Amino acid sequence: MYNSYLKVCDKKGGAGIDKETIEMFNENLSGNLYKIWNRMSSGCYFPPAVRTVLIPKKQGGTRPLGIPTVSDRIAQGVLKDYLEPILEPLFHVNSFGYRPGRSAHDALAQCQLNCIQYSWVVDLDIRGFFDNISHEWMMKMLSHHTQEKWVLLYTERWLKAGIEQADGTIAVRQKGTPQGGVVSPLFANLYLHHAFDMWMSKYFPTNPFERYADDIIVHCNSKDQAEQLLNSIKERLAGFDLELHPDKTKLVYCKNYLRKEQHEHNSFTFLSYSFQPRSKPNIFGRANKFMVFNAAICQKAKTFIRERIRWVFNPRNTQVSLEEVAMKLNPKIRGWLNYYSKFNPRVAGNVFLYLNGLIRRWIEEKYRINSKKAIINKYESIMQLNTRLFIHWQKGIIY
Repeated sequence: MYNSYLKVCDKKGGAGIDKETIEMFNENLSGNLYKIWNRMSSGCYFPPAVRTVLIPKKQGGTRPLGIPTVSDRIAQGVLKDYLEPILEPLFHVNSFGYRPGRSAHDALAQCQLNCIQYSWVVDLDIRGFFDNISHEWMMKMLSHHTQEKWVLLYTERWLKAGIEQADGTIAVRQKGTPQGGVVSPLFANLYLHHAFDMWMSKYFPTNPFERYADDIIVHCNSKDQAEQLLNSIKERLAGFDLELHPDKTKLVYCKNYLRKEQHEHNSFTFLSYSFQPRSKPNIFGRANKFMVFNAAICQKAKTFIRERIRWVFNPRNTQVSLEEVAMKLNPKIRGWLNYYSKFNPRVAGNVFLYLNGLIRRWIEEKYRINSKKAIINKYESIMQLNTRLFIHWQKGIIY
């Protein structure tokens, strides 16, 4: 229980529906932990409802994030710590999401290699996956791996725990598991392990795939093979109460080099990276170029970053200093660069030219400079005096 509490503290997170923060929980730490342990060990722990928060998606729109209470996150962590060592060795090698020792970058690297070897991709989008997980199937799958009564009891209670609606009322959940729950990613991996991963290995072993939670890319040799496989996947997932999104699921041609034939889709997005044909200089570095199909930060992620930068830094606000701006933005910039610079780092770095432009506009407003040359000179003098002020300046992204 205490180890689970420490993990909840490390991840921080907001208050649940009871409005109790981690700091408030800590005021009576021993008593609160004992209360959870006592209830769980006696079989009388009932999870409280989950608070719903709408968070913006890089693709546009919002998605609901379920935030359990601090106490419930600790209780879920106990179950996760018990189940994960049992399930983790069984999971498929091509499953990357929310697994120890695996990352999105691992999935992206494998996807890029497979795009070189295979001409077609099936880009799968499961409509509302977390909201449509069948409780009946989930319990069957879990009972296949453990008969521990407390595990099955509390899993069923967590699956059916109430969820806060937009008007503040609490709805009983008949299906699905909330995104944001501590055990939800583990449940999601278990569900698709049985519904997809093992089925693919058995019936389509020559078609590699990458799965990160419910984001799935499957590779094929031909369009005919891709179409047949897509139909089979639709039927398979339907048997587990899951549906592919008709507008977002697509077949993508991803053959390298210059292409003569025309196809409906020549690109796809996976984990906020766009895989598409790009020109690359030849080995002599001259004007002649050839086409490669590879990954770089996607357009929606670029837009998302620019919006977040502008939300923090308004160049018309001349009362704020660049040091204050850097203090707020640097942790975000570091995270963005760490994630998006793994493939085609130049494309990712160019996103922050937008911030440099905002800084020059701030200089124009702050010092009432009208000459473009004078603005650039002032910008360069500030930058040369403190080249480490912004993380992207340290990376050489300065103009």
